[in-house]
Amino acid sequence: MQIAPTMNRMRRQRVMVELAAVAKARLSEGFVLVASEAVQMHGGIGMTDEHDVGFYLKRARAAEILLGDATYHRDRYAALQKY
Repeated sequence: MQIAPTMNRMRRQRVMVELAAVAKARLSEGFVLVASEAVQMHGGIGMTDEHDVGFYLKRARAAEILLGDATYHRDRYAALQKY
């Protein structure tokens, strides 16, 4: 009788891992896009120390390197789905 709750818990954990991979892919893509567009909007001053916009772009690129970019998380989701 204990097999069913264990299987349900394992299934819930798997679904949560899959959803986390999808969320990370979307957020990574959005973070870089928003930061890049902000620098583009502000022009050359966006990359100076006068505005924090340049720091956001640097932070977005560092997060991609450290945590994985959108492509990495999409590939991870595909592997979890056995594609």
